[in-house]
Amino acid sequence: MELGLFVEPQVGGTYQRLLELGRWAEDQGLDAFARSDHYLNMEDSAHTTDALVSFGGLAVETSSVELVTLVSPLTFRHPAVMVKSATTLDEMSGGRFALGVGTGWMEPEHARFGLELPSVSERFERLAEALEYITTACSGGGTTSGKYYSLDLESVSPKASKDLRIVVGGGGPRKTPTLAGRYAGEYNMFLTDRETLDARLDVFRAAAAETGRDPDDILVSFAGPAMFFETQAEHDAEMNDRAARRGITTEDYVALLSDRSIPHGTFEDGAAAMDEYASWGVGRYYVQEYAALDDVDTERLEPVFAALRRH
Repeated sequence: MELGLFVEPQVGGTYQRLLELGRWAEDQGLDAFARSDHYLNMEDSAHTTDALVSFGGLAVETSSVELVTLVSPLTFRHPAVMVKSATTLDEMSGGRFALGVGTGWMEPEHARFGLELPSVSERFERLAEALEYITTACSGGGTTSGKYYSLDLESVSPKASKDLRIVVGGGGPRKTPTLAGRYAGEYNMFLTDRETLDARLDVFRAAAAETGRDPDDILVSFAGPAMFFETQAEHDAEMNDRAARRGITTEDYVALLSDRSIPHGTFEDGAAAMDEYASWGVGRYYVQEYAALDDVDTERLEPVFAALRRH
């Protein structure tokens, strides 16, 4: 199981702190360092850096960890801008950048910044066209013709390296897994239960096969928390606290975690959780830290990643 750290700078955080966390992830030997691509945290405005610009800095200030956007809204950038940004970051990082692409969804950030947010159906139409455009341009050029986006260039330079992966992320039952099967090098989703995952993967694999792709060549990844502690007493205390904050019993809170397949327990349980995900067909787990970057506690995370790595 590959492991990554996933942070949310829209909650608040400077580029310098982002760089510190990226270097920490690299020093820990993690496979990936990922960040979200938002301009607001719903209605809240915090110190928020641009995802693709910030990764330009990390591309030259790190040397081995993969840099991943989870995911960049199509509503922020035309596919041509995404392609040029991605292939430039690919070149700057020596093939360590992965471009996540999604429809965009957060209504407040679009409204406050004056960004268009079309209907859900139109956004998926645009995403399908954009993914064809992006993969064609990244492969070196060609022609696509769509209602919203069209490419007519037989040669696009720089051409993406073989290591530049397109990440398609989302939780829908059909449209997202279909597009991931057709275009993605990585299919990413937030944690879900086995039954839901299997249904999505059936659609994903069928779409890949229909387009002549081997679904086993496409990385499937989860993103979510990892609540592991040194002792059972520490774990139980955290469960009690989280349950109290939600106004439910501890038993109901633990059942909620189990229903959503959210990993938790002592450090000894970490490896078993990753082995279980691997048996489901998941190849990478991003530990998500939904907090201001200054509040991301690397001292707490270090033993957590060590536990997950034991599998």
